[in-house]
Amino acid sequence: MKLSYRTPASLRPDSETRDSRRFSGLDGLRGIAVSVVLVFHFFPQVLPGGFVGVDVFFVISGFLITGLLVDEYARSRRISLRRFWSRRVRRLVPPLVPLVLLCCTVAWMLGGDVLVGLGWQVLGAVTFGYNWVSIAGSASYFSATSPELFRNLWSLAVEEQFYLVWPFALLAVPLIRSARIRLAVVCTLGVLSVLWMGFLFQPGTDPTRVYYGSDTHSFGLFAGAALALLLRRPNGLGAPTRNANAGAARTGPAGFTRFASRLASPARLRPWLGLTALLGIGAAAAWLPAAGPSAYRGGLAAISLLSCVVIWAAVRGARFGRWLDTPALRWIGERSYGIYLWHWPLFVLAGVAWPAAGVEVHLLVAAVAVLVAAASYRWLEQPVRRRGLRGGIRSLSGFATESWSRLAVVGVAAMVGLILVGGTTAAVVVAPAETSAQARITSGRHMLEAAQADRKREDAERKSDPTTAPAPVAPGDLISAVGDSVMLASAPELEDRFPGILIDAAVSRGMRAAPDILAAQAAAGTLRPVVVVGLGTNGPITTDELLAIEAAIGPDRKLVLVTAFADRDWTAGVNEALAGFAAHHRLVGIAGWHDAIAPHTDVLAGDNIHPGPTGGRIYADCIASALDWLAPQHPLHGRDPYRLGQDPVVLRPVS
Repeated sequence: MKLSYRTPASLRPDSETRDSRRFSGLDGLRGIAVSVVLVFHFFPQVLPGGFVGVDVFFVISGFLITGLLVDEYARSRRISLRRFWSRRVRRLVPPLVPLVLLCCTVAWMLGGDVLVGLGWQVLGAVTFGYNWVSIAGSASYFSATSPELFRNLWSLAVEEQFYLVWPFALLAVPLIRSARIRLAVVCTLGVLSVLWMGFLFQPGTDPTRVYYGSDTHSFGLFAGAALALLLRRPNGLGAPTRNANAGAARTGPAGFTRFASRLASPARLRPWLGLTALLGIGAAAAWLPAAGPSAYRGGLAAISLLSCVVIWAAVRGARFGRWLDTPALRWIGERSYGIYLWHWPLFVLAGVAWPAAGVEVHLLVAAVAVLVAAASYRWLEQPVRRRGLRGGIRSLSGFATESWSRLAVVGVAAMVGLILVGGTTAAVVVAPAETSAQARITSGRHMLEAAQADRKREDAERKSDPTTAPAPVAPGDLISAVGDSVMLASAPELEDRFPGILIDAAVSRGMRAAPDILAAQAAAGTLRPVVVVGLGTNGPITTDELLAIEAAIGPDRKLVLVTAFADRDWTAGVNEALAGFAAHHRLVGIAGWHDAIAPHTDVLAGDNIHPGPTGGRIYADCIASALDWLAPQHPLHGRDPYRLGQDPVVLRPVS
């Protein structure tokens, strides 16, 4: 069956080229991939693994770009790097410019946390190095403390870096005479990227480095490149054969390798294999955890292989390709680049403008992103692709000179452009150094460091002068607290409410870290009679982890578990697990942070997770109420020293 090779309009680098070719099904697949990404960002509880859509894009890009380069070399025995890169610029840059200018200006008008780090974000966007700039700045793809306006541009940076290097590699491929060895070399590069990702990934830590890295996350691009080489003539990148026609006869009218022909022979199975692979991608989108080891030690690589199967089944099978290219999916796929560009910045800006935004606002943002992308595709991307940048400018000049009204339209557009440039400049200049949540976390960290220094100084004074009277026991001297960044942000208020409290809190800490920390304190003799654990914001928990905490602190210590408050799909499960555990274990109480702060989210930082000063007082009051409840329920002595009063949880103003 002869193939129709015409590059999809949404990725057609030079529409004016007569021999441009389109692959069946790829627009539809791109439509599915971008839809999965949108659902993941807007409704993560629906598709917690929807980030795999980006890996599908990587495979498609590697397949198309390699195919274009291979075809060019097959026709002319050379690859024009200037033409290739100029086509990439014409494809990617025009939609990016209005995105950056408009979103930065709106962010400047809104102000607040969204401006933090905007300068390096813009630098990463314009240099296509966003992923490495983010890694150098210790930014986190999985953090909610900083609403990065252009976070989604990391994947564009990975692709652009591939486009920069890959043509040079393909120029070296003709030195390898064997088609199988050439294919093996490309596959080896992909395998090395997979292994490097698995090696660098450390369970329990933020995986942004391995997720963003071009070295660790390029296997999808290599997988697509390998598929493109597999489905082409074995001599397409090598020296010409003595009899090109004979070679074509041996490999079939489409010029595929013998291996590819044998692979494609079961035509009836092909659509079912493609459908099975597509369902596998859907299953991963529904269940693959974004920060778990299964994603980075084989999961994302499996998505790349499944994407290759889908592409193979689509381009080699007319029925499956037509099924993917349904009108709606194809329309979305052709505009997928613009949709991907616009959806995340609009989502962030909407969250800043309406912090309590619900499903309706998210759906509205998705609709606006699609409309803006459609307008960009119609009036910006397509004209530039057809006429080039210079041709577009000449067309604009001709439009302006036809009438005074059209000249006025162009003048207004130019004025708006200047305003956007000014707004972007102002946004970068006035951007604060850290978010409100980061400022609270930093304040808590400084307070803990100061308290630790004071304790060391007092211990040294008592050792140097044995006659010094011991300090009176304060309520906090009986409490050891282990927590995450929420507890760290509340540290000043905890110290104020419980003077002398021993706090061990860190950013991005999960429940699995608590048993080891508490066991180490118990072994060192520093673990106090009351233990407060405030973990659960950063991921789901298990009963085994809670049992390990109970074993680490021993049978005679009281345990207070703080419920979690965050817009995360695991929060409800965390709080249910904590409540269930407390109901069946002696000396365990619940500090109801979730229920106490829910009516007062206005006292939280901009991320709607970390407390400000008033929120920190509510956090401390929740712990005090839990200790008050524990005292009469489970007395250890006749006069319980852990009873801290009967004050109810109240919202107290900042003094």
